[in-house]
Amino acid sequence: MASWLSRTSGILSRLASSSQSGRHASRRLRSTQTASYQQTIVNVPETRVTTLSNGFRIASEDSGIPTATVGLWIDAGSRYENQQNNGVAHFLEHMAFKGTKNRSQMDLELEIENMGAHLNAYTSREQTVYYAKCFESDVPKAVEILADIIQNSTLGENEIERERGVILREMQEVETNLQEVIFDHLHATAYQGTALAEPILGPTENIRSIAKADLQDYISTHYKGPRIVLAGAGGVNHDELVKLAEKHFGNLGTEYENEIPALTPCRYTGSGITVRDDKMPLAHIALCVEGVGWAHPDNIPLMVANTLIGSWDRSYGGGANTSSRLAKAAFEDNLCHSFQAFNTCYTDTGLWGVYMVADPLGVEDMVYHIQQQWMYLCTSVTESEVSRAKNLLKTNMLLQLDGSTPICEDIGRQMLCYGRRIPLPELDARIDSISAKTVRDACTRYIYDKCPAVAGVGPVEQLPDYNRIRTSMYWIRL
Repeated sequence: MASWLSRTSGILSRLASSSQSGRHASRRLRSTQTASYQQTIVNVPETRVTTLSNGFRIASEDSGIPTATVGLWIDAGSRYENQQNNGVAHFLEHMAFKGTKNRSQMDLELEIENMGAHLNAYTSREQTVYYAKCFESDVPKAVEILADIIQNSTLGENEIERERGVILREMQEVETNLQEVIFDHLHATAYQGTALAEPILGPTENIRSIAKADLQDYISTHYKGPRIVLAGAGGVNHDELVKLAEKHFGNLGTEYENEIPALTPCRYTGSGITVRDDKMPLAHIALCVEGVGWAHPDNIPLMVANTLIGSWDRSYGGGANTSSRLAKAAFEDNLCHSFQAFNTCYTDTGLWGVYMVADPLGVEDMVYHIQQQWMYLCTSVTESEVSRAKNLLKTNMLLQLDGSTPICEDIGRQMLCYGRRIPLPELDARIDSISAKTVRDACTRYIYDKCPAVAGVGPVEQLPDYNRIRTSMYWIRL
């Protein structure tokens, strides 16, 4: 899924001693040598970037650990498809591991197993990713395998037929994941009539009809040098990675047979879609407004606002003393089983809202409280609340960067979204610059008196009709 969206790590040594003086010395050493937060984010290894003559980019962060993650981030996903070939990007991702001109499927699997490595891939609405986790010494082999699977896949007819069944079973599994279902419905209504409305896996009829020619056409149309980033993190030497890229990707083409693929603007439409099923025990509902793209200046204020709404789950306990006003209300009034704020960004648009799971009779009250908190963000949020949210946002972003794979993913995604990797001190400064007024102004622009998009599945009889939800998107000021 789409996606639901910056990293540092440090090592604190501990001195062990059985004597009292040894313990005092240990405490003194830690107190004088422990790095501050600001020192830590400044001392994160540099992200180095190199561009080959064909536009292919290499970006890496060398943290000196014995393992590494390397991967290919490709600027191509389901948004570049149409109704006739919707699902081809995801189908191609599946076919990448079914054998190449140099390796059969068995050879590929044995080679990865013998290295003790992991090879994986995923497709989103705007990106396709292939990556490998391996030992530092196996990085050259991992890069060569990645190059082989995206440039030399055989796309055999028998493998294509087998993979149809695999993808159709995957579609059935997705149908049981109601959060995935809700967000597919939400995109379908919010971006109706555009490429972002289509599901990543595609419709069943397309999966049954996609042929080898469709896969080859997608590769020749999108897998070009300027649209691919080789990202690496962990035990990776940037200069060596550049040499490997020159060797294995230097011949990637830059010319397009037809017109250059371009993102078609996807129009947002305030609207609603519900699938009522009273046999289900809980209602799953998403309520959102149109947000902004990755690089928009208002993205940081909306991220802070998103953190202010927060998330809560009844099974985790707590709620009465959390900083989230919505979590307090959900806990005290038993409004829902869980909720989660989201800020889904694309190149030029986004969806900002709340996903909730509630008992049938709690739906109306929960929607009311969500909209009340949205209005509060637009009109009344305080400096102390924003300060706390900024600290939580920084913490969450750093925690998401724990390990070579999340770092590598962060590098690849940011290279495609921003054309660079934003340094942590810069990101920290941008978050620090946000004030309560900044949040109120941004929320007023995107929430106040705007048309929401709504998706609901399950026993949703108590979900207010769309016109009523729309009229609650503002407060009448006297």
